Amino acid sequence: MDWLTGTTAGKMLYAFLISMVPVIELRVGLPLAIAKGLPLYLALPACILGNMVPVPFIIIFIKKIFAWLRKHWPWMDRVVTAMEKRADNKSDTVKKYGPWGLLIFVAIPAPGTGAWTGALIAALMDMKLKQAVPIIFIGVCIAAAIMTAATLGVIHLF
Repeated sequence: MDWLTGTTAGKMLYAFLISMVPVIELRVGLPLAIAKGLPLYLALPACILGNMVPVPFIIIFIKKIFAWLRKHWPWMDRVVTAMEKRADNKSDTVKKYGPWGLLIFVAIPAPGTGAWTGALIAALMDMKLKQAVPIIFIGVCIAAAIMTAATLGVIHLF
């Protein structure tokens, strides 16, 4: 991995790519970037941008992708249905509080929350891209602040 993380640009790319991965997202990308020695002022934008890149694509295309999977690979129906149910189960806060609920959902850096699931919830609730993306972005920034505090707090303990 030294070939990638041996330079500042490589560390930024590493942080960006890790933060794009579903489930781990910025929650893992930011602490790893800081652990690799990337300065916070570079780690934050790399991780936030990496976490945000998939969001508009999920909101715009996920329903079409799910429909295509069901049509062309019927065995994927179980997987798609499970993903939809999981998002629906997690959407109670969003249903109750609307955009504020989505913001809170994305901002909490816990397993099962974050930009990917927030974007899926927004898509399944037919939220407009213009409304969902800024809310998810603010939530990602809050999650980044929380993860920064947690990461730096842990580092200072050692």
